Amino acid sequence: MKKAYLAEFIGTFWLVLGGCGAAVLAGKHIGFFGVSMAFGLTVLSMAYALGHISGGHFNPAVSLGLAVSGRFPYKYMPLYMISQCLGAIAAAMILYIIVASSFGSQAIGSFAANGYGDLSPDKYSPLSAFICETILTCGFLLVIIGATDSRAPAGFAPLAIGLCLVLIHLISIPVTNTSVNPARSISQAIFAGPQYIGQLWLFIIAPFLGAIIAGVIYRSGVKREP
Repeated sequence: MKKAYLAEFIGTFWLVLGGCGAAVLAGKHIGFFGVSMAFGLTVLSMAYALGHISGGHFNPAVSLGLAVSGRFPYKYMPLYMISQCLGAIAAAMILYIIVASSFGSQAIGSFAANGYGDLSPDKYSPLSAFICETILTCGFLLVIIGATDSRAPAGFAPLAIGLCLVLIHLISIPVTNTSVNPARSISQAIFAGPQYIGQLWLFIIAPFLGAIIAGVIYRSGVKREP
């Protein structure tokens, strides 16, 4: 399992470096669509590269949803989540150094952190943000669980999952800057400042809730019986 934990660290590091890095370093050049593509490409590329080692979760909500669905052992979940959070924080630290070493820490701005209310890109309410993050995480997990099912076409799961993440970002960047991943939210909030840390509760609870709902749906209505 040590290799699996390392794979989750590297994969989540790549997700945050690529996705949040695109938003922080190139967002004004590539826009919402470019940032959405960057997040999808990070998951797609690392799912192909490391998915055979760890399952390619790269997201604590994914680990939880797969566990609830019966597709992942609960006993591995804590160290998976720790590895994912450490990978995300390491990537955020690299991005912070890149920006701060050239322009100073005052240039960090929102640092692609997630937020609601005044910290939402388009000022969406906490309720709107909570609904959005819950439903989109649920949909994301349903795609992941379905695409990796033994009945699904072999070899196409990373493509379906990556494209789903692109769609999710296209929908929700204006609402919350898109989380659906507590590790990604925690890593950016640490460097963005206390106002973002104060809103982290939503970007932990809502994705976890969405993941649990997806896991329950799979177990109760979709899972193939032996």
